[in-house]
Amino acid sequence: MSEAVASNVQEEVDLTGANQILDKYIDFPGALMPVLQEIQEYYGFIPEPTVHLTAERLNVYASQIYGVLTFYAQFHLEPRGKYIIRVCMGTACHVKGAGRIGDTIKDRIGVGHAETTEDLKFTAEYVACIGACGMAPVIMVNDSTYGSLTVQKMDEVLAKYQKMD
Repeated sequence: MSEAVASNVQEEVDLTGANQILDKYIDFPGALMPVLQEIQEYYGFIPEPTVHLTAERLNVYASQIYGVLTFYAQFHLEPRGKYIIRVCMGTACHVKGAGRIGDTIKDRIGVGHAETTEDLKFTAEYVACIGACGMAPVIMVNDSTYGSLTVQKMDEVLAKYQKMD
């Protein structure tokens, strides 16, 4: 996603939701992780203004919060797509053409690993293993798994999600 899009999204953050979440945890020492998890669930990512609000309300440094956010892979600092496409790059998938599947995604929707389309519809991620080696090559789109993929099957999966709102 372009920096301009990310910047505009972050500048327009309504902090009402974050304040409501923080209100629930304000008297609980050590509540940073659940606060960040709920903020991400609410916004879909951790907007920068919520980091500063959280630091102020929980009386911690913003640098401590960023330390947590960058250490744990579960947290995201930029908006992500409605559909998260996880491409397995494990050994079985790699041997059976996962690179070709990743290339197909890049060709069709214009994003590669850790990138999001400007319309916030898709985010692509290459992951170490999905745990479905018998179905290699395999991807997940949100919670749905698609295996034994070919370029043609990948096109069909993408077409299905491109039609959805």
